[in-house]
Amino acid sequence: MKLATLKDETRDGCLTVVSRNLKFAIKADDIAPTLQAALDDWDYISPLLTTRYEELNALPSSRAFEFDTAQCMAPLPRAFQWLGSAAYLSHAERARKARGAELTEDMRRDPIMYQAASDAFVGARDDLCFDSDETGIDIEAAIAVITGDVPAGIKRERAGEHVLLVMLANDVKLRELVTADLARGYGLLHGKPVSSFSPCVVTPDELGAAWDGRRLHRPLAVHVNDTLLGRPDAGTNMDFSFPRLIAHAAGTRSLRAGSIIGSGSVANRDAAVGVTCLAEKRALEIIESGEARTPFLKFGDRVKIEMLDGDGNTIFGAIDQAVSSTGARAKPNASPEAE
Repeated sequence: MKLATLKDETRDGCLTVVSRNLKFAIKADDIAPTLQAALDDWDYISPLLTTRYEELNALPSSRAFEFDTAQCMAPLPRAFQWLGSAAYLSHAERARKARGAELTEDMRRDPIMYQAASDAFVGARDDLCFDSDETGIDIEAAIAVITGDVPAGIKRERAGEHVLLVMLANDVKLRELVTADLARGYGLLHGKPVSSFSPCVVTPDELGAAWDGRRLHRPLAVHVNDTLLGRPDAGTNMDFSFPRLIAHAAGTRSLRAGSIIGSGSVANRDAAVGVTCLAEKRALEIIESGEARTPFLKFGDRVKIEMLDGDGNTIFGAIDQAVSSTGARAKPNASPEAE
């Protein structure tokens, strides 16, 4: 099943069922007004949404309409919890090596995880807006899962049962501010401004063999200004699986339905497949030549993050965003009719 949230001038948008090929959609607010409402009562709501999804794929009804990803908010426009992590150790290893440091044993033993802002996310086709482009604007293309209720202390062997939905994420960082945040010892704040997500979320069964209950085994393509930055496989070299990440997050506290767990920047140990964030490319350049040549993003740059299935069809829809000045920001969550 594929779901999206359409803009409707409210904070949480309208829950919508999307066809498998992302061509058509039909509103589902008569079943549950929002995705969070569906997650809150998933065992009852999910079968009703699945029935509508099957009907939409078989024969679109008169209520169906063409699906336009530009009209999508983030699937969860705001969430109770958004936890980012560093599940691919090769990414962290390269970043540290460029600084003349190494990963510590505890970083290899337990996932690195932080709590990011979750009160307002950015839609997949909405601009990334900043006051300045001199702060090291960077992308981190990642896989994210949305959980149901997860009890505190859950073991990793059972944690994967609580993955309800899967999506793509652009876990944006402001690299020039990250260092100052970390130096204060309390984690990221100014260096972690916004996050955006793919137009659609999908249930794990929709991914077929690509989802093994622990990892998503498909290449993740990232382009900056139409130039390929990398296409690493999300299931390869993911040192901490999603069940491991969920168990770590719930080590001392329960997670509520609608919690988002991110993988961090997807990375493979084979540098030939490229990277999914600019900081890692710069790290590789420093390791090779002693100098970073790749610039961070500037106003006017464009980023595209997408995953295709084995037949070349988009799975989640693309995150396709321009970087722009805050002064050019449109009214948040506004529909075209309201602008």
